[in-house]
Amino acid sequence: MAHQKPGEPRNLRTSVKGPLMFSAFWAVVAFIAVLIFASGGSARSPRFDLAFIAAGIAFIVTLVVAAMLSMSYKDNAAHLGKGSGVNLSSARKSSPGHGGHGTQGTQSEGTQRRPDAPGAGTAGTGESGPGGGAS
Repeated sequence: MAHQKPGEPRNLRTSVKGPLMFSAFWAVVAFIAVLIFASGGSARSPRFDLAFIAAGIAFIVTLVVAAMLSMSYKDNAAHLGKGSGVNLSSARKSSPGHGGHGTQGTQSEGTQRRPDAPGAGTAGTGESGPGGGAS
């Protein structure tokens, strides 16, 4: 509300119209659902009393939840969107081994394991190393 100028319309986040429309929608959904399902069939009369009660409860609960969520909203600091970070670009890296892009399942020449090195067995097959079998 500190950024609002007098005479300008509020945006949907700071106005009252958004949460009220959201709550009214779910109140109508609850009203229709209870009206249909609370009667117990087409031979009985519809239960408008239960439908109005359910609509009122749905309206109040969703309005309180929307108000709590809108009050807890906080913009990120300006410095968080600047600089060079790890996940700023989704472009593929040309060098192998950086982030695993395009190198899954393969090993570069400098990182190949020796057959007698510990943990050199095939993953997922139950082999524990050279000459090892499934336990």
